[in-house]
Amino acid sequence: MFPRMKCHLASLILLSALPVMGAVEIDVDVLGESLGGWKARKGKASEYELSDSLYRTYQPEVSPSPDGGIFVSIRIDHVRGFMASDDFASLELSFAADGTLVTAQSSLALQGRTISSELIKGGASASTSVAAPYVDKAVKIGTDLVADLSSKLLREKIVEPGRVSFPAAVRHNYNLIYKAVRVKPDRKEGETSDSNQIEGAKPPTSLSEKPAPKVVKAKPDDSPAKKEEPPKPGEKTVIDSTTKKEVPLPEIKAYNASLAPRTPLPVQKPQSERAILMEAGRDALRIAKDVIKEEK
Repeated sequence: MFPRMKCHLASLILLSALPVMGAVEIDVDVLGESLGGWKARKGKASEYELSDSLYRTYQPEVSPSPDGGIFVSIRIDHVRGFMASDDFASLELSFAADGTLVTAQSSLALQGRTISSELIKGGASASTSVAAPYVDKAVKIGTDLVADLSSKLLREKIVEPGRVSFPAAVRHNYNLIYKAVRVKPDRKEGETSDSNQIEGAKPPTSLSEKPAPKVVKAKPDDSPAKKEEPPKPGEKTVIDSTTKKEVPLPEIKAYNASLAPRTPLPVQKPQSERAILMEAGRDALRIAKDVIKEEK
């Protein structure tokens, strides 16, 4: 009985000492900032231009995978403008628990026609597999994905600029999603974020307070105030030619347009239809008289 209890306790201690694997997630805020911000569709989408065409990306749908990773699905619209139906694209990515990209697939819907890419895998068993590790593998997956879409789009004889560049918009979102994926750091069971604080750091209350700097007041000027000298003849006065006496000049102020008086315009009363007809008749009669005089 006792040996079993000891083994059980030992296994519990070992399990508590094992680190808990960090979870993989996608930073939606970082993805939105890289696309220009979640400003469209009431904060649920982002609109941007690529190759003189307008596209719209919605916030991704994320679900956990059985292996501890995540499955990311995102919708991309090609906005074709007024009186034209938009085109749609979907991009689906699978990430492992360590943040490694596993699979990628995309499809385009262009007015009833659907173009789907092959499922591009990162494993060594599939025909579309990629042997390069880590980032090189992700780059190769994106390249194969866009190449597959572009070749199938070319077979459909698509010539509209916004549709031809649709695979490039898918690759643009693919790159930004890959950069927004994060893996939380590993931590031991029971460890909190407070345990990662730097040892020896002192709280603010234990820091020595520095004395406040002294404010040096300026000494009053002991020099006597200068008296204003009386104006010299000819500065503020003028000699009257009749009386030969010094007469002060009038104070002239600068012109201020805002304070200048304004003459209100006379109020014009609206004329009635009868007055307008009478005035037109008088004008016609005057013209007729002038014509008769010229003929005579």
